[in-house]
Amino acid sequence: MELKDQVVLVTGAGRGLGAEIAKAFGREGAKVVVNYFSSEDKANAVAAEIGDNALPIQADVRNAEDVKQLFQQAKEHFGQAITTIVNNALVNFSFNGDDRKQLDTIEWSDFAGQFEGSVKATLNTWQAGRTDMVKNKFGRIINIGTNLFQHPVVPYHDYNTSKAALLSMTRNMAKELGPKGINVNMVSGGLLLKTDASAATPDFVFDIIKENTPLGEVTTPAELADAVLFFASPWSRSVTGQNLIVDGGLVMN
Repeated sequence: MELKDQVVLVTGAGRGLGAEIAKAFGREGAKVVVNYFSSEDKANAVAAEIGDNALPIQADVRNAEDVKQLFQQAKEHFGQAITTIVNNALVNFSFNGDDRKQLDTIEWSDFAGQFEGSVKATLNTWQAGRTDMVKNKFGRIINIGTNLFQHPVVPYHDYNTSKAALLSMTRNMAKELGPKGINVNMVSGGLLLKTDASAATPDFVFDIIKENTPLGEVTTPAELADAVLFFASPWSRSVTGQNLIVDGGLVMN
């Protein structure tokens, strides 16, 4: 299915990476559900920039009923079901290694919070979208990961662990859903220049990444968004269960 014919849900699309992904799909003519939790004004601004093909919807993706209602509202508005899911929402996390808890202070509640925002939220969107995707024999699911669970140079223990679990979910669902015409992949960035979440990162960290990255630049949200488009496009029709690292070559897999 061409991008222009798809209805795309981007979770956490009111700001940062999610906003860039939503605008990238809008640029290609797709219908875009701009999901947000608390960033209403920013989500409305993203939707306004996209135009008539955008629909901002407030929903807590950790809540299954919220997600079901979002899918129904989008289907009624656009006259067709969501075909493509981008699980991007990030819950309560700031990328500042100096402020993160290490083994002596981190608690299970920290891990549980990230698992709720990453694994549980993704499960909710998958289950809400599965029936229509199977019926239409088409679906594209792209989960947003991180290069840090392969190269954990910063003590983001709870965040990294939840994203590693999300990769396992990605591959399990790729196996189950592949025969039904649904492709499931992951796009993993590094530290991005810049988002609300990475705004707390000291500038010298960006300088270090730039110096150690083969392309000599820190990846931007817009650059990562283009990779997400690939996994939704017909060009990726034979690709599933994969994790594409988009960080300028800092981590090579």
